[in-house]
Amino acid sequence: MKKNQLQTMSNAFRQICAGERDWTALGNFMNYWYAYAKDRRAELIVDPLPAYDETSLYQHRWAVFCAASVEWFCNKYAVPCPSWVHDPNYTLSEPWFFYLHEPVKSRLLQTTPTEFTQRNIFCGDNCYTNKWELAEKYPPLAATPTPSLLSKERI
Repeated sequence: MKKNQLQTMSNAFRQICAGERDWTALGNFMNYWYAYAKDRRAELIVDPLPAYDETSLYQHRWAVFCAASVEWFCNKYAVPCPSWVHDPNYTLSEPWFFYLHEPVKSRLLQTTPTEFTQRNIFCGDNCYTNKWELAEKYPPLAATPTPSLLSKERI
């Protein structure tokens, strides 16, 4: 990626198709969404995904995931949603569970946001948990020990 180029969702998907680790490319997108280009969010999602090898299940799954992600980001952060995300091709014919262990699958069925489930993706509700909002939500803990930790009975 060039120094002055935004890490758009389109660029992230292009990188995934080119062999970049999927969550590295998406993590770089998140850096721009939550921090580096927070004031340019519409620009980060406006461009449609580039053409990809539709015979590749890997690429198709990530294309659908990226479209669902854009819709989720738009809904969560009140950014106008681009029309390209509603293309019916961005739906999987078979369910994709991020985890195959049965108890986890049950939780994914219950917690995955609608933007993903309507496309047959079951990833849970914390794919885009991020350090910036967690820091705002959970302020640092005080460094003073509690009295029970100081009691002589514990020594």
